Formats: sequence, structure tokens, C-alpha cells
Amino acid sequence: MNPALDRTTVLAVLALTVNAFTWGLLWWPFRWFAEQGLHPLWATVAVYGVVVVLISAWRPRAWGQLLRAPVLWWLLLAAGVTNAAYNTAATVGDVVRAVLLFYLMPLWAVLLARVVLGERLTLLAALRVVLALGGAMVVLWPADGSGLPLPRSAADALAVLGGFGFALNNVLLRREAARSDESRALAMFLGGLLVPAAAALALGAAGLVAPPPAAAPGWVAGVVALAAVFLVGNLALQYGAARLPANATSVVMVSEVVFAGGSAVALGAGVVTAQMGAGGALILAAALLAAWRR
Repeated sequence: MNPALDRTTVLAVLALTVNAFTWGLLWWPFRWFAEQGLHPLWATVAVYGVVVVLISAWRPRAWGQLLRAPVLWWLLLAAGVTNAAYNTAATVGDVVRAVLLFYLMPLWAVLLARVVLGERLTLLAALRVVLALGGAMVVLWPADGSGLPLPRSAADALAVLGGFGFALNNVLLRREAARSDESRALAMFLGGLLVPAAAALALGAAGLVAPPPAAAPGWVAGVVALAAVFLVGNLALQYGAARLPANATSVVMVSEVVFAGGSAVALGAGVVTAQMGAGGALILAAALLAAWRR
């Protein structure tokens, strides 16, 4: 075994675990912001706005690198959709349910890795798709047995959309691994600012999202603190995802389910039913199967 390669792999896995922990507990500060009158979309804009300012001051050349690489704009869009969708879903819906539907990511990763990276589809990949789809059907099936296994709320749909965005985010990080860390990081952070801002403005015009409240020391300090956490977590993600295969990244990030589900149940923000447990087991099996090699 190559010691340098092994050390790189270990550090990549640890970095992804840090990111999973960050995302797993992310629902709590966003619910706190909502209690202060700050909608999760505007909270996302505020947090990523701070991060964009910091990274611009730290690496101003990243702007030129981003503007000269239109392919990174897709990373910007994927990261923005991920944050806007998941942060809102975890704030307004059941956290356990949201994180399980978000973690249909292995299904999207298989399909996107084929299209974007040209990775070969195998029987194991097909089995992962079947398991993930089966788990989604179980989670989404109406409790009374009537109707179709479709998203039952906006939070459900947003969680699924967020998972797709996150899978695309990870696949693009892998494909663009040769680009500078700062350009990829700026694309992700700028996406977390621009996409939620556009969504908040559009929904605000329709009367669905309230404007942000007047600045108050409490939530402003919370935004700055969470921005620092986001910066560490997202840098960890782009470090780890750029050094591991897309499917392996998905597997390591499954630990977010444990962090999010455990904290949500402990704090009363989610429940685990037998139906959700069965569906979640299938979704997790699909993710863990990606780690298995002949």
C-alpha cells in the first residue's frame, strides 16, 4: 500500500465526516433563525454572504478563475439548489423524513456519475438504484395505504431536490478536481448566496416568503458564527469529494443521517416510525453498497 495515498484517503474521509456532521446538525440553527423571524432562504443568503466576503478577501483571484471557467457555474447552481432546498425542507418539515429523502443521493450519484464522469454502470450500481427507489417508495407511501408514493408536502419535494443537487455537486467536484480549491469553493459559496436569494425574492413577490427582519444582535451573531462553521464544513467537502470517487463520497456522507436523525429525535424535531425505519434501511443499504468492491 502506498503510504501517501493511504494518508490522503484517510484525510479525505475525515474531511467528509466533518462536513456530514456540519450538515447533520444544520437544521437546528436554521430553526432558531426561523424563530427569530428569518426565513431559511434569507438565513442561507446571510450566512453565505458572509462566507463569500471572507473568501473574496482571502483569495480575490478566485473571482477571475471562476469567471473564466463557465463549467464551474454548474457547480454554483448545484450548490445553490442544494442549500436552498435542503435548508428549507429541514426547517419546515420533519427532520428525519427530510434527511432520508435527501439521501436518495446515491441513486442520483449513480446516474450522474455515468452521464458526467462516464463511470461504468454495473449490476451493483443497478442494485443500488433499486434499493434506493424501493426505500423512497416505502418512506413516501401514505400511512393509510391509499394513493401513490409521491412527495406529500413541499418539504418532501425540496428534500428530494436537495439530494439531487448535492449528488450533482459532488460529481462536479470530482470532475473539476484539477481546478484550484479557491475557485471551486467560491463557486459553491456564491451558489449558496445567489440561488436562495433569487428564490426568496421570487417567493417574496408572491407573498410566500417574508422579508428579513431588522438586524438584531442575536441573529446577526448567529449568522457570523454559522458562516464560520459553513466555511469549515464546505471546504472539508470540496477537499474530500475531490479526492474520492463520487460514489465513495456518497457513502461517507451517509453518516449525516445518523447525526441529523439522532439529534432531531433527541430534540423533538423528528420521529422515527416503523415505515420510515424500513424505508430508511433500504436507502442506507443503497448507499453502503457503493462501498462494496469485488
